[in-house]
Amino acid sequence: MSESLHEWLSGAYRAAVERNPERRDAFRRSSGDPLQPLYADLNGRTDTLGFPGEFPFTRGIQPTMYRGRLWTMRQYAGQGDAETSNERYRFLLDQGQTGLSVAFDLPTQIGYDSDHLMATGEVGKVGVAIDSIEDMRTLFREIPLDKVTTSMTINSTASILLALYIAVGEEQGVERSQLGGTVQNDILKEYVARGTYIYPPGPSIRLITDIFDFCAREVPRWNTISVSGYHMREAGCTAAQEVGFTLAHAIGYIEAALAAGQEFDRIGQQVSFFFACHSNFLEEVAKFRAARRLWARITRDRFHSNNPRAQTLRFHTQTGGATLTAQQPDNNVIRTTLQALAAVFGGTQSLHTNSLDEALGLPSQHAVEVALRTQQIVAFESGAADVVDPLGGSFYVEELTDAIEAEAAQYIDKIDALGGAVTAIEASYQQREITDAAYKLQMEYEKEAEAAKGTAQPGAVGRVKVGVNRFITNEESDAEIVRVDPAVGARQSERLERFRAARDGDAAQAAVDRIQQAAAGTENLMPFIIEAVKAQVTLGEIADSLRTVWGEQREAVVV
Repeated sequence: MSESLHEWLSGAYRAAVERNPERRDAFRRSSGDPLQPLYADLNGRTDTLGFPGEFPFTRGIQPTMYRGRLWTMRQYAGQGDAETSNERYRFLLDQGQTGLSVAFDLPTQIGYDSDHLMATGEVGKVGVAIDSIEDMRTLFREIPLDKVTTSMTINSTASILLALYIAVGEEQGVERSQLGGTVQNDILKEYVARGTYIYPPGPSIRLITDIFDFCAREVPRWNTISVSGYHMREAGCTAAQEVGFTLAHAIGYIEAALAAGQEFDRIGQQVSFFFACHSNFLEEVAKFRAARRLWARITRDRFHSNNPRAQTLRFHTQTGGATLTAQQPDNNVIRTTLQALAAVFGGTQSLHTNSLDEALGLPSQHAVEVALRTQQIVAFESGAADVVDPLGGSFYVEELTDAIEAEAAQYIDKIDALGGAVTAIEASYQQREITDAAYKLQMEYEKEAEAAKGTAQPGAVGRVKVGVNRFITNEESDAEIVRVDPAVGARQSERLERFRAARDGDAAQAAVDRIQQAAAGTENLMPFIIEAVKAQVTLGEIADSLRTVWGEQREAVVV
């Protein structure tokens, strides 16, 4: 054992174990021989590797990592109305899920109530419909918000959903300072790759920095943003682009917050990230390690951070939805398992594993259970969680880590040269890069399909997709396809009508007026939005009040 490893084990690692004892699981080989917490020969790479829990955090953000506590198993779920989704959440918690992840329907994401003309045919389809505090109350019925952390995949209306969550928590008797969870709250990737934006970039980023400031003061356990590479990766970008664009967007948010008078070491502790994990196993492991190291260096060198908590890149991972296939859907279990294992080897803090049938429709309860069991088998049977950074020191993994970090840094430099993340988006830089990468990938799949038919050009190099362009069968899938009850929209509209009729209309209108006055000025909007949801103003009414002041963003055409 090297002297540096001995010092780390007897110092930082021992102190971490004394603070939080390791799991009761036996960390042993099949022979019974004990496993060391960490295997480390730094080979002079102290500056790039270091030790877990220490700058630059290449090997993990905690000294004990999963020996101390497993990642949060957080299955993304939500469909139909609040009552239906509540049943799914309670089922998942009963099956051993350790955190909630809420999917919202499209009208909720873009600020329309379920009875709005724009919501027609979309209510409850891709997530749960949330129109009011009544819906939010139902969504978390019999779920104690002081014991469960909740991630909410919401962006344009993140401030409203956070306000609703705070209000329901207080109804349960949970102080806002005790609430734990995350709002995605990342609008820049919406302009780049997804499209559920409402307002122009300026006021959208103001909403985000208002959440930063408000939560730093009043909701300290809440992750105020989950800067997301996932959707850009799903749109077709490379692993290095995913890291580079995500961190460039994070820089944009931080610089906006600093311009508003906030301090990085105060707000940076509540910044988190969200990445995809695709099937190139070792590249994905290296990607996560590179992202962690690059962010640590950015926080130290660019934002002059002295706070280790603010320097750490904490991230959630979702296995790759774009990698799933409708053909031979059982193969998706293997893809998801590989991706989950890569995320664990890469040091994720929480994980969602996709269900085998998601290329066909909403996941069935059986498929969701298999996806959750996949995480549990990785955690308790594979041995992957028994050693910290088990692939660290691999010549190939370290070379990949260095390469991805360098390439990602070049993308950040390019975005800086263009004037920052917002300016680059307005120039369609990220959009064009992603489009080009997606086109190249698709061409590789098509070349392989041509090769399988014997029609490929000489020297053409393709990429294999099992069951799609090679190893094809003509068997019909017997997977259950889940469909949302088409009557859910009518039921939501009826509830809304009763809800509005029963409330104090004058109090609701006064709350809306105060939001508009604040939006026209510079006050933090979060207290006004919380006041409004408690006054039973609906999500759509709050979003419309801001539309009146700020207008709406229109889609830019990428050429």
